[in-house]
Amino acid sequence: MSPLAYRSRHAVVLLATAALLASGCAKSETTTAAPGPSDSQAQGQVVQTPTGSAGPGCTLKQYGGTAFDLKTAVVGFSQSEKEANPFRIAETQSIKDEAAKAGIANLKVTNAQSQFSKQISDVQQLIAQGAKLLVIAPLNSDGWEPVLQQAAAKKVPIITIDRKINAKHCTDYLTFIGSDFTEQGKRAADQMIKAMGGKGKVAILLGSPGNNVTTERTAGFKEQMAAEAPEIEITFEQTGEFAREKGQQVTEQLIQSNPDIDGIYAENDEMALGAVTALKGAGKKPGDVKIVSIDGTRGAVQGIVDGWLQAVIESNPRFGALAFSTAQKFLDGESIPEKVTIADREYDEASAKSSLPQTY
Repeated sequence: MSPLAYRSRHAVVLLATAALLASGCAKSETTTAAPGPSDSQAQGQVVQTPTGSAGPGCTLKQYGGTAFDLKTAVVGFSQSEKEANPFRIAETQSIKDEAAKAGIANLKVTNAQSQFSKQISDVQQLIAQGAKLLVIAPLNSDGWEPVLQQAAAKKVPIITIDRKINAKHCTDYLTFIGSDFTEQGKRAADQMIKAMGGKGKVAILLGSPGNNVTTERTAGFKEQMAAEAPEIEITFEQTGEFAREKGQQVTEQLIQSNPDIDGIYAENDEMALGAVTALKGAGKKPGDVKIVSIDGTRGAVQGIVDGWLQAVIESNPRFGALAFSTAQKFLDGESIPEKVTIADREYDEASAKSSLPQTY
């Protein structure tokens, strides 16, 4: 698909999303708005479950266990990373805010501080404290067996957000709620192709290894680049671990080893902002190196306004309303798909300034 065709298709999606938000209801099986009015819905929290791609459904009867009152039950939320990243701050706040709106009186929140062993311990402790539902933002996709075994023994449903875990749907976990990360990578590639004029050398600041977000954002970007811009060469790839400081360090190395680099694809905004710091330190001017990133934080979108970034693909962190409405549907006996996809915006030079109030 050409970048023009892709952008045209994306425009149709945005128009459909806007129509749904304006009407407050959904009339098709492929796109539905988060039920009930909420701040998250007003900010674009839209569920997309395309027929045939959402995976098989899972009911309470299939999963096992018995129904419970979400308002009085212990509900556990496990955050994975330090809340220095605006995405994590917005994600945790969404869970807290929407739990309050849903009347959930006993929400327990933990933060693993970017330590996987701590996250495993955190979730096990939540189960020991009597959690009836777990909402987990996983640090890694693998290594969850101890938690899954403990949760399965007590029939505690698990909803993962933002990242998947490598486990069996409707046996180990209920559903995954998140973005289409492969599509994000493709959209980032389209913006990079546009910014670079279809030719030049580009570097990739990879996210943390060991999770599906990095894998899929990388695959989508490379796939689209190969198909649509054969004259753009990917000459450098190194992990920046989704961190600003690491993104700066890697970009400083990049400037030394690849002084003729034309573009940087950062797999999150924090690494992109670190790259900007490195480019400033090297005496570069806005636009000398084209930067496209993913997340949609206020700092990155401001970077577009200031000329340092060319585009940002949003990764929507506002999972609270979807997580708890999905849990309630499950408890009411409805079938829950393997994946629920949240809609993401896109920011570029034309839209960045007016869109700043919508960012996080």
